[in-house]
Amino acid sequence: MKYVEEYRNADLARDYARAIAELVTRPWTIMEICGGQTHAIVKFGIDELLPPEITLIHGPGCPVCVTPVSSIDRAIAIAKRPEVIFCSFGDMLRVPGSDTDLLGVKADGGDVRIVYSPLDCLKLAKDNPDKQVVFFAVGFETTTPATAMAVYQARLQQIANFSTVVSHVLVPPAMEAILSAPNCAVRGFLAAGHVCTVMGYSEYEAIAPKYQVPIVVTGFEPVDILQGIYMCVQQLERGRAEVENQYTRSVRYQGNPTAQKLVRQVFQVIPRQWRGIGEIPQSGLGLRPEYAEFDAERRFDLGHVRSSESPDCISGEILQGVKKPHDCPAFGTTCTPEHPLGAPMVSSEGACAAYYRYRKHATERAMV
Repeated sequence: MKYVEEYRNADLARDYARAIAELVTRPWTIMEICGGQTHAIVKFGIDELLPPEITLIHGPGCPVCVTPVSSIDRAIAIAKRPEVIFCSFGDMLRVPGSDTDLLGVKADGGDVRIVYSPLDCLKLAKDNPDKQVVFFAVGFETTTPATAMAVYQARLQQIANFSTVVSHVLVPPAMEAILSAPNCAVRGFLAAGHVCTVMGYSEYEAIAPKYQVPIVVTGFEPVDILQGIYMCVQQLERGRAEVENQYTRSVRYQGNPTAQKLVRQVFQVIPRQWRGIGEIPQSGLGLRPEYAEFDAERRFDLGHVRSSESPDCISGEILQGVKKPHDCPAFGTTCTPEHPLGAPMVSSEGACAAYYRYRKHATERAMV
């Protein structure tokens, strides 16, 4: 398949690994932002191809993982209401709240449905005028245009029984939060290619020189990631801190201006809570006042909802790259995909899920 098979070429991947080994002269720690990149790194053993001087750590690039327990609990409270059809992407159904998850609500008789686009909810709302249809909007800049279009169309078509729980987050403020932490070890970033396909990468141009970290926009196949690492190490070894684009087959400097315009029309930038991390200023999106009628949290009384995270889950440290999944005492024992303590073990982009699927047996051998 064009643009896939050639980026999974094993010989080319090994060539890049050798080139990185020949280039590096000192230790460097590089963070990949996207959970999709994390899964590729662990699945294909990319980190095991690299010289020992290069350490890869996993960032908060899993939108399901960073959605806070408070948002999950509010979504669950709405989904339990008998007049509600609650819609979500499949990854969110098993993310634990304080007491249960959306799948548990469904098992107890709640009308919880998986959708593949928020626009599917508009048809549901039209077909069920006696119900309130609510969409759980999570994700980074990649998924915000679809949510924005659903809200825009709901207003245009006067679909009054549609609303959304918004938990969209933004990548650049999270990167700055990581870089500002006193224990930050990150010396370079692989930026998420699909986010930049929508937003471009001009926002990163202020971050790279401010914190003296190279940022390379990178794709998701093995050769993409190794080429991105090579480009990042080149900059580090030469003392440069610039933004480069490895993912040129998909990403343009300006991104998708049409999508950006729609997002700005429907959403405004707000502070946002991140699971295990806390509030990051200007790191989220909320509906603008003129679209407030589609805010499910305003539509339903949620004043009684109280939240608490599992004390045994170290997802915050994992999402910040401070620790890796196998550093957690609960990993693979009391925390598994069947019985997760936190979102990183649930999501298809979660670091814990990747390690459990591809590295669990290696971890068990190391513990013996």
